[in-house]
Amino acid sequence: MEKEIVGKVLEGDLRTIARLITLIEDGDPQTLEIISQLYKYTGKAHIIGVTGPPGVGKSCLVDKLIAEYRKMGKTVGVIAVDPTSPFTGGAILGDRVRMKEHSLDKGVFIRSMGSRGSLGGLSKATSNVIKVLDASGKNVIIVETVGIGQTQVDIVKYAHTVLVVLMPKMGDEIQAMKTGFHEIGDIFVVNKADQENADRTVMILEEMLEAGKGRSGEAKKAGLEWEKPVLKTIATTGEGVHELVETIEKHKEYLVNSKMIEKIREKRSEAEILDSVLAKLQDYIFKDIAQTDWFKDMVKRIAVGEIDPSSAAEKVVKKILQKEN
Repeated sequence: MEKEIVGKVLEGDLRTIARLITLIEDGDPQTLEIISQLYKYTGKAHIIGVTGPPGVGKSCLVDKLIAEYRKMGKTVGVIAVDPTSPFTGGAILGDRVRMKEHSLDKGVFIRSMGSRGSLGGLSKATSNVIKVLDASGKNVIIVETVGIGQTQVDIVKYAHTVLVVLMPKMGDEIQAMKTGFHEIGDIFVVNKADQENADRTVMILEEMLEAGKGRSGEAKKAGLEWEKPVLKTIATTGEGVHELVETIEKHKEYLVNSKMIEKIREKRSEAEILDSVLAKLQDYIFKDIAQTDWFKDMVKRIAVGEIDPSSAAEKVVKKILQKEN
C-alpha cells in the first residue's frame, strides 16, 4: 500500500496526492513512512511564501502568480493555509474557490488547509505537504499563510523566497511594526496599487528597508546582500505580476549564486527536526504523562498552592528524562 502511494505521488497523480494530504492532516501514522520514502525525491521545487495582513489581496495575487508561472510552462502547487473552522477543523476561507479557474489544469494542484491553532500562521502539517508536492514534480510551490504578526512568521523557516504583501493606507501600521519586520520578507509587495497613497506606502517601506539593511545575516558576512525591492501590483488586473515573477526568479538566482540556498536548507532541516521533536514530546505528554495519577495529583497540589506551575513543569521534564535514561 505504501509503495503504491509513493509510486503514484511520484507520477503526479492528483487524486493520490489529495488523499495523502488528508491523511497527513489527520495525523495518520502510516504517513511517516511514506514521507520518509518520498524525502529523497524532494529539494527541486522553489518554495514561495506569501504572507501579509488579512484583506491585502494575497489569494488574488497567488491566483495571478499561478497563471504567470503556467505561461512559463512550470507546474505549480499551492498550499493555502486558512484559519481553522471551530466546527469542522477545516479551512474556512476556501482559497480553491477563489482560484477555481485553475481547477481543471493538471499542472496545478491547490489545497486549502486549516491552521488548526498553529500560532506560526502555518498548519503543523505544512512541511510534510510541501514535501509531497515537491516529490510529485511541482516546479513551484506557493504557501499562503493566514496573516502576519509577532507569531506568524514560520513561513521564513520553510520558503526560499518570502513575499510580504501589504496595501496602500497601511503606512502608519508599517511604521508601528516592531524592528525586525524587514527581516521577514525577501520581496515586499504593495498590492491594490491603484488606490490612494500607494506611492507613500512604497516610500515608507523603502525607508524602513534602507534603515534595516546590512544589520545581520550570512549574506553580509559573505560580502553579499540581497537588495530587498518594493513592488507595486494590482492583482485584480494582473498589473505588475509579471515583474514580480521576474524578481522572484532573480532572488532564486541570487540564492544559488551566493550559496544562501544551502543555508536555507540547513535552517529548514533544523526547524523540521525541532518541530518534530516538540510534536512528539507534546503527544507523549498529553497521551501518557497527563493521564497518570501522579500528574493529576500534582495538578491538585498546584490548585491549592502547595506547588507552583514552573516547579511542576520541571518535575515533568525530569520524569521524561529519567524514562529516557
